[in-house]
Amino acid sequence: MKKTSLALLSRRDLILGATASASLAATPLRAQSVKPSLPFADLRETPAQITAFAGLDNARPLTRSGSEWRAGDLVVTLDNSRTGTVVSLAAPSVAVTHLRLRWSLRYPEDIVVLGDAWERSYGDLGWRNVVAERPLPWYCAVHQNGTTHCYGVETGAASLGMWQVDTAGITLWLDVRNGGEGVLLGSRVLKAATLVARRGDRGESIHSALSAFCRTMCPSPRLPKTTVYGSNDWYYAYGKNTAEGILRDAELVAALAPSNGPKPFAIVDDGWQNQQTFPDMAALTAQIRSKGARPGLWIRPLQAHAGTDPKLLLPDVRFGRRRERFNDLAYDPTIPEAREAALNTMREAVRWGNDLVKHDFSTYELFGGWGSEMGASMTTGGWHFNDRSLTNAEIVLNLYRGLREAAGEQTVVIGCNTIGHLAAGLFEANRTGDDVSGRAWERTRRMGVNTLAFRLPQNRALFIVDADCVPLTKAIAWEKTRIWLDVVARSGTTLIVSPEPGAIGAEQKAALREAFAIAATTPAATADDMLQSNAPERWTFQQNGGIKKANYSWDEDGASPFSI
Repeated sequence: MKKTSLALLSRRDLILGATASASLAATPLRAQSVKPSLPFADLRETPAQITAFAGLDNARPLTRSGSEWRAGDLVVTLDNSRTGTVVSLAAPSVAVTHLRLRWSLRYPEDIVVLGDAWERSYGDLGWRNVVAERPLPWYCAVHQNGTTHCYGVETGAASLGMWQVDTAGITLWLDVRNGGEGVLLGSRVLKAATLVARRGDRGESIHSALSAFCRTMCPSPRLPKTTVYGSNDWYYAYGKNTAEGILRDAELVAALAPSNGPKPFAIVDDGWQNQQTFPDMAALTAQIRSKGARPGLWIRPLQAHAGTDPKLLLPDVRFGRRRERFNDLAYDPTIPEAREAALNTMREAVRWGNDLVKHDFSTYELFGGWGSEMGASMTTGGWHFNDRSLTNAEIVLNLYRGLREAAGEQTVVIGCNTIGHLAAGLFEANRTGDDVSGRAWERTRRMGVNTLAFRLPQNRALFIVDADCVPLTKAIAWEKTRIWLDVVARSGTTLIVSPEPGAIGAEQKAALREAFAIAATTPAATADDMLQSNAPERWTFQQNGGIKKANYSWDEDGASPFSI
């Protein structure tokens, strides 16, 4: 069961009784409403402690000497740069798994805390009261009395960063493992991460604080040149797609997109590998283009098939006890031949003429699990990649850079099941939440609305956010689909629809036409009640210099408490 918001911010009521009116009249009102400022952890200041780990049961406290922290030849260095604090690690004789940095300060008990997710979110993002053991991947924010302070690591780090917040301070973990074991750095000094923080201004909106901080963490995002909108067949076909259906989708979105706006994409999802149904992919992309749409393709680059040389594959042990996953063969990208096989999937998609490629499943295949299963650790222990000298983050970055190069400069790349903090600056768009559904509205409400609201500050700061598709299917009530379509269109994120044949009538076409026209203007949005709900209903939109308010009733009949 997914976690939900634990508590709301408390309100402080000013009770003006008749007997106190005289004394209050003599006292300035401003003096009555002064609230204490929220403490800020300056990450440029020396941490209270730093500990290195060669396995979580093998802690090695470090002793400080100037900017260095030592235990034998294991050295952690902190250097304040123009952008933040650089954490470096030298460990020529120790296979380090983690670094733990701790800053001490006293937080009030009524703060609320927000974190991000390792890869996609799973309906689990939200502001909560202090939960000391709660893992907060990549960055976190602390809010109280109209002030929001933010802490994080710059995108493209060579380690996997995770924060914790409690009333006595703030903790940062840097996971430098290779697979599930310590990294073998040898004589190499690892620049593990650059730490950044932002002191919030009292009275600024939470969204403004988070958006500004995301821009701080990612100084150079790679953004698409045009709006990313169009169609994808997955949520009505679910792998049973056809070339005829995709051409029908292409014709539909081309007809409904604004004539003076960007051309829409028609994305072919999983199922195209069936050569009987899709005999000529290059011909299909040409046909999509002839319909007035831009061709796109879904790929799974790390997937290996039965009969692949076992020496090129990742070990089954990364799945832990989930033996049913052992058949999910995947290439080890630290092996040159295996890496080339993965990158060739991207090269082939581009060679066929696709303007957009969406690559999927890489985090699951690399580390053996989904983000909802990871908790504080992205992967289980007891295994490693073929090349043990690189951290997991470096291995992921090398793969992403290879996919970027294979895609070329003109292809729009969407990462799905990717690590957004490592994809930022390399891919134009990133799927930020788990799958919505063309069959069960609760999944769209739980996964889609949550990720759109809480990862919206990343939009155009790290990449273009893709909160997933808008399924237009006969199984989902149009009134629900209509409001999901509306909020996505007005958010300024990607707008990809899955239009089931037979579910698209005159009313749906009119709504799609309006949605594409709105999306083409690059609007912006804010979830106004994110402190009160993990599926915000009150939104503010900006479009063409104007402001619009909207309320959405996502779950008038109540939400399901069960797994979906």
